[in-house]
Amino acid sequence: MWARKPGFRTLIQIILEQQVSLASARATFRRLSRDIVPFTPKRFVDTGAAGLRSLGVTRQKAAYCVHLAEAVQGGRVDLEAVARMDDAGAASALTRLKGVGPWTAGIYLLMALRRPDVWPSGDIALVQAVTRVKRLRDPSSAERVAKIAESWRPLRSVAARMMWQHYLAVRSGRRPSGRRPDSGTTAGERS
Repeated sequence: MWARKPGFRTLIQIILEQQVSLASARATFRRLSRDIVPFTPKRFVDTGAAGLRSLGVTRQKAAYCVHLAEAVQGGRVDLEAVARMDDAGAASALTRLKGVGPWTAGIYLLMALRRPDVWPSGDIALVQAVTRVKRLRDPSSAERVAKIAESWRPLRSVAARMMWQHYLAVRSGRRPSGRRPDSGTTAGERS
């Protein structure tokens, strides 16, 4: 099971992954990890949006990262408390943050909190994989795929991981393997 450590650092990484290739997001995240030491909400607030932009973060994502840092530092969101909430409560608490939409919250719940029944709705790779696996004739919408995923409750997270594997295998021309979905080329609709 692919996993990420819960907390501020991972949520920043997921924000960076919104609507870009994961390879691009990884490069930006490495730059931030190298130049923002310690990697804390306070340090992000001190760096500010302009400082993040100088490290290659887009204007919009820089604003999202600073907003998240301010919310964590100011106590408006407690990520440890979020980890103890049920799925709906955790998703609701996260999506109240500017720049954290349903996809970002879903990825955080699935990857960082390791919740078993999360479907990151809107993920383009998942839409493509389900369309292919289910042999749907027309390109499917995220909503249609989310309805299909309902039948996989209470283990939609497992189904999502399997679909990401399928997507990567098809994309690389190989059969599914143990390769991680964040190995470089897949990115979904990011909040």
